[in-house]
Amino acid sequence: MRNFLRTGMIFVLFAGVAAAQQTSTHSKYPTKMPARKAGHVAVKAEPHAAALPTEATVMAFFQRMFGYDPNVVFHVLSIKPVEDTGLAAVSTVVSTPQGQQVMNLYVTPDGQHAITGDMIPFGVDPFAKVRGILQKRAFGATRGPANAPITVVEFADLECPACKQAEPIMEKLYADFPNVKFIFQSFPLESLHPWALEAASYLDCIERTNHQGAWTFIQTTYTHQAEVTDANLTQELATFTKTAGSDPAKIAACAATPDTRIRITQGEELAKDLNITGTPTLFVNGRPIANLPATNYSLLKSIVEFEVEQAKK
Repeated sequence: MRNFLRTGMIFVLFAGVAAAQQTSTHSKYPTKMPARKAGHVAVKAEPHAAALPTEATVMAFFQRMFGYDPNVVFHVLSIKPVEDTGLAAVSTVVSTPQGQQVMNLYVTPDGQHAITGDMIPFGVDPFAKVRGILQKRAFGATRGPANAPITVVEFADLECPACKQAEPIMEKLYADFPNVKFIFQSFPLESLHPWALEAASYLDCIERTNHQGAWTFIQTTYTHQAEVTDANLTQELATFTKTAGSDPAKIAACAATPDTRIRITQGEELAKDLNITGTPTLFVNGRPIANLPATNYSLLKSIVEFEVEQAKK
């Protein structure tokens, strides 16, 4: 996704965001969105919404700031409280002819000021909270020792081209860090990828009975990703399943069960709670890394090595 915040007041207001925020190659929001005006965007506010700015207020702010440029369209995604801060998090998509970008505002309790950019964790171990959440709730395909010093969790979508691009990077990590635990956590972006949910369901069922086969299924699906169509989806998934060493009929039946759908939903809710907006997103011992295909591998390797050393302390 291109950084299009280049001109006028938009650049002045959001320059810090462009520098601080990495956006995954494939967001869960559509490539093209209809123009919206204040009062016409459906937003579900979180509990205690009385203390939050209203959608109308948010849209009025954007209209007053940027109404001079009809090519800039703001779409409100969510308005919710930020835990233990008194701030309100306003998440939006900014659309221009050059592209889209997810932008965040943090509104002060008095409603008089907003901070732009990403709120980052702070403290002696800033990634401890996220690491704890992942340890309790991440449950996807797993490889590596159970007692590994650190865990690396990848949130990915089997139909996502950027995730396919990131696969060779992940393969290098698997080879370079055999003593690290890796988890592939499915996050199917259904609004963009029509067969991602079904593929994630197949993977979940394979993982529960054939751990090694799950990784074969992932690799095979990415290898043949471009060949899958609506017409041949069932046949292709059956072939991938057979290649993974599992029974296609049994896996298809499992994938269609309510229990499997509940598990996929749990993964989606985990991604939402971690504020993940696109795939692939990586967490190295709780440390988030977005836009994985564009990440220098030497840097990524250094981060993993650093986190292993930190865990030893």
